[in-house]
Amino acid sequence: MNITKDLYGTSLSLLTDLYQFTMAYGYWKTGHLNKEGVFHAYFRKHPFKGGFTVACGLDYLIDFLQNLKFSADEVAYLASLNGSDGKPLFEEGFIDYLRDFKFSCDIEAVAEGTVVFPNEPLVRVKGPILECMLIETPILNIINFQSLIATKAARLRLSAKDDQLLEFGLRRAQGIDGSLAASRASYIGGCDATSNVLAGKLFGIPVKGTHAHSWVMSFDSELSAFETYAEAMPNNCVFLVDTYDTIQGVAHAIEVGKKLKAQGHELNGIRLDSGDLAYLSIQAREMLDHAGFESTAIVASNDLDEYLIANLKNEQNAQINIWGVGTKLAASFDQPALGGVYKIGAVKENKDSHWKYKIKLSEQLIKVSNPGIQQVRRYYYPDGQCMADMIFDEIEELPTKIKVIDPSDSFRNKRIPDYTEYEDLLQPIFKKGDLVYKRPEIKEIKERVAQQMSLFHSGIKRFSNPHIYPVGLEESLYDKKSALILMHKNEE
Repeated sequence: MNITKDLYGTSLSLLTDLYQFTMAYGYWKTGHLNKEGVFHAYFRKHPFKGGFTVACGLDYLIDFLQNLKFSADEVAYLASLNGSDGKPLFEEGFIDYLRDFKFSCDIEAVAEGTVVFPNEPLVRVKGPILECMLIETPILNIINFQSLIATKAARLRLSAKDDQLLEFGLRRAQGIDGSLAASRASYIGGCDATSNVLAGKLFGIPVKGTHAHSWVMSFDSELSAFETYAEAMPNNCVFLVDTYDTIQGVAHAIEVGKKLKAQGHELNGIRLDSGDLAYLSIQAREMLDHAGFESTAIVASNDLDEYLIANLKNEQNAQINIWGVGTKLAASFDQPALGGVYKIGAVKENKDSHWKYKIKLSEQLIKVSNPGIQQVRRYYYPDGQCMADMIFDEIEELPTKIKVIDPSDSFRNKRIPDYTEYEDLLQPIFKKGDLVYKRPEIKEIKERVAQQMSLFHSGIKRFSNPHIYPVGLEESLYDKKSALILMHKNEE
């Protein structure tokens, strides 16, 4: 599936901020076409005040980069833009350059479904600095949102445990593409199915759904509405029972369920969408079991999130088997954005010169960037559980004794025992603009999330005051960062 071609049928190369083009023009205009850079996309804080984040969106990004070229109408639009003096913003030569543009960067990224942490590069871009600039915004647009939603879904999965978890957010999501990306990321993060039929077709996600309150209200009685629906779709009967009176609705569902059973069909479930979900589910379970419908599921919706699901299951003994989550998931109701950024780590004047490391300073420590050409190494305990993550400079030889230092607190550091097993998280995706990565199926990505979550201590998965997983800079990179900070401070 190619989201750019299959959904839009057109180029998305102008899906960026204007300043990406103005900076690119500046490099072209001043003769810096051979200048190269290394950029890293990362986030500074976990969303939802949590202890982990799930990386997501790489497949979308691959599609975008494979189709990154400028059509005749796109360059014509750019040529029509004017500066403050009323003259063209871009010279014709730059427009010609874009017309013949071919993406040629190296891209490394963590695999989708990987559990990641603040300051770790999710995507690393290396190549002509003009090209690196052009793709900043789409990288952040794609990775930030889908990682946010996948993380929310993973949190919901922790609350729901082994229960079915459905994504119902299409009607409340942020537009067409927002809904599709949310459905995809929700499935990867932990949902079992979606109500979004287009997402089901495009991504191969199972789809679920039955009827709305309007179906019941369009008939003379609730009972006749259920009977008619059962007649039309006897293999898809989950009745919404709270249109008028929930307990009476359950009784009507049981009455129709008995007719279905006599015809060789099943009453798949009932759905609660309002009221006291714990009380009503307990009452409904007693009624269903007494009538011989022990296998009939109870589905709940109504502004659910991970906190309410956990409370209903653990504190209120709700008898709910399937959870339908809409607004709080697809619109990421309690945090609308992941604060991902894209910062330069090194530059060189041409491919034959040496890399010069760069750092962004700030009065806020959290906004001070990390220099170098960064890779992330994950260390494991002998039992396979994750021990710590180290951000290191890929082109520098590592010392024999490894020490990882938290850049926000040098007293928080960890020595890695010799011969500890590890893996490097950034994988080659593009080499000189050519795709070299074997793209996994969406089910494989979903399975990776579950596998990754099992490798971390339960403390990082707490919703309140989660444990801080050890992540830091390799000691020599920490020292280089400190030296750069001092050098720039002394220049002031």
